[in-house]
Amino acid sequence: MQIPLSNSAAPNTFRLDELNEPQREAAAHRDGPLLVLAGAGSGKTRVITYRIANLLSCGVPAWNILAVTFTNKAAEQMRLRVAAMTQGRGVGVWISTFHSFCAQLLRVEGPSYGLDRNFTIYDDDDQKKIIRECLKELSLDEKKLSPSMVVSRISREKDQLMDAESYSISASLSQDPNKELLASIYSLYQKKLDRSSALDFGDLILKTVEFLMAHSPLKEKLQERFKYVLVDEYQDTNHAQYVLIKILAAKYKNICVVGDDDQSIYSWRGADIKNILEFEKDYEQVKVVKLEQNYRSTQFILDGAWKLVQHNLKRKDKKLWTARKSQDPIVVRTLANELEEADWIVSKVIESAENRNLAYNDFALFYRTNAQSRVLEDACRANRVPYRVVGTVRFYERAEVKDVLAYIKVVVNPKDNLSFKRMIHTPSRGIGKTTLEAMEKYGADKSLSLYEVIHQEEFLNFLGPKMRGNLAVLKKQMAQWIVQAQTDPVSKLLKQILSDTRILDLMKEEAKIDLEISGRLDNIQELMNATEEFEEKSKNKTASAYLEQVSLIAEYDATKDSNSTVTLMTVHIAKGLEFPVVFVTGLEEGLFPLGESQFDEEELAEERRLAYVAMTRAKDQLYLTASASRKLFGQTRWNLPSRFITEAGLTIPSLITENSFSSYVQEEPSGLFRIGERVCHSGFGFGSIIRKSGSGEEEKVVVQFDDGTWRKLLVKYAGLKKA
Repeated sequence: MQIPLSNSAAPNTFRLDELNEPQREAAAHRDGPLLVLAGAGSGKTRVITYRIANLLSCGVPAWNILAVTFTNKAAEQMRLRVAAMTQGRGVGVWISTFHSFCAQLLRVEGPSYGLDRNFTIYDDDDQKKIIRECLKELSLDEKKLSPSMVVSRISREKDQLMDAESYSISASLSQDPNKELLASIYSLYQKKLDRSSALDFGDLILKTVEFLMAHSPLKEKLQERFKYVLVDEYQDTNHAQYVLIKILAAKYKNICVVGDDDQSIYSWRGADIKNILEFEKDYEQVKVVKLEQNYRSTQFILDGAWKLVQHNLKRKDKKLWTARKSQDPIVVRTLANELEEADWIVSKVIESAENRNLAYNDFALFYRTNAQSRVLEDACRANRVPYRVVGTVRFYERAEVKDVLAYIKVVVNPKDNLSFKRMIHTPSRGIGKTTLEAMEKYGADKSLSLYEVIHQEEFLNFLGPKMRGNLAVLKKQMAQWIVQAQTDPVSKLLKQILSDTRILDLMKEEAKIDLEISGRLDNIQELMNATEEFEEKSKNKTASAYLEQVSLIAEYDATKDSNSTVTLMTVHIAKGLEFPVVFVTGLEEGLFPLGESQFDEEELAEERRLAYVAMTRAKDQLYLTASASRKLFGQTRWNLPSRFITEAGLTIPSLITENSFSSYVQEEPSGLFRIGERVCHSGFGFGSIIRKSGSGEEEKVVVQFDDGTWRKLLVKYAGLKKA
């Protein structure tokens, strides 16, 4: 239905006529399901915020609106925009990430259903530590069963709403030894989490869905509250998120989902593209709006990206266009190896920065795998080009930061065994491995947390006087900290902990001998700064609220913007970002598309979508590069250029014309063919020999055919003829 552009009773700072026609159509829609297919750079966030503002202007109470997205950065951006557009009337709208929404909901509603209000949220590193404990207790070899792999498997099961008990039943019925093994680990892992009153990220949504499905009063309460539900990046939702949203929107069906199936790139972490492709099957009388006008990229870039993604069979039909004018076509470059590729890219960055008057932060270098970053970093350093690598060890994952945060976690939730074990060794209190194992066994036998164990006289009697004295001091300090945490802001609590434990004093002494410790000191200082910044921005300044924020920080949210550095990152991390100039590197078969994905249609489709995402990050200029050989993981591989280049309607330039190639080719083996010779193949047509090896029956050649493809052929069977 059509709704008014403004509400006279409450003046707004927005008008729907500021939007283009499809954007306005989406923002003005009020009741009933709405699917907004928002292409890259088409103003997706703008539509969501205008829609929220317009609902408010039409008299919908802020209390009745829920908007969920995937990163804290996106949620904050939405909150600020809505507040600015509605004269502050949007304060009551609940805008957050999925995990933050569930965490806050569980804090409030969970205690009524048996959940500890002060539960700890375990991150990936915490999960791996717990899994290592499980593997040890189950006498399983960590070298043969990777903790990272196990964490990933358990997370995927939780994404499918499969808790430990359900998975165990499924495993026993399957009679699959591997599944039964995982079930035993999963069960022990979950027991350890429960004993520590801890949830992992998968639990946040799993527990919320379980509570909603098991308790009708809670479900009805939330359905009545959230009469309007908006979901950003719907193509990235997993099954658990899909079910959560479906339950919340079941009564009023005023659900608006915004997304782009062409940018669905996270199946490896549970995202299901079917959620957006089949949205119209889930809800009757769905209104569909396509946002196809792009405000970011040039038409050259959009045409190439569209031609590429058109090769995917399962997608919603749409084509991006722009009113922007540009004379810069997409540039494709092939180099001899990854070193020459990196050198050429960095030289082009320097040249473009000078000729176009661009800053280094206008440039981004994308790659498919983290292993590709090293040569790019080396080239930047060699040419004195400042850079930053996004996706390395982040601040809150650094050991010294986690050590100090462990104190705050235990103060907030004394049952948190994992954090307790980290805390008790920082600084050393003379508690060795044997004593700690005894503490854990005593706690397991008595169903006590480690914090409770150190208060048991029966256990303390087994310890020596020095250790008992150290624990007595710790118990006294913790009792004071726990009281302090109830009233004081987190920065004051942190300063007290650092003072009582003398952590900083000890690190300063160590820094006199080991300069590396100075960097750790800086990180602790930065943590103190972070707590103070948190207090400046938050109404709730407690340690509990701070931990909530820290535990939900997304990967890119943790990085700081820079005006003077080239950005290096994987394509997955680049999603949602934009840069004036983008280099997509390593476009080679087996690398991009990656590995065996080139032989699986669904995986290949996702790799193609990933390349589409990479291309559409570029605003003004896009470079695509490939190298004939690449050394990765200690092995040199010969690669064909990625099919994605020609699928994008682009021509692969001949490597034989590169000036650098003459120095790359060393001694030419004897044989039937020579490098540079023109040949003809019955299936592939005409081409040029660009590489050869072996002789006689083992003679092999690499041919670049005139259609841009490269083929490595065994001469004996290839049927090549000289042209």
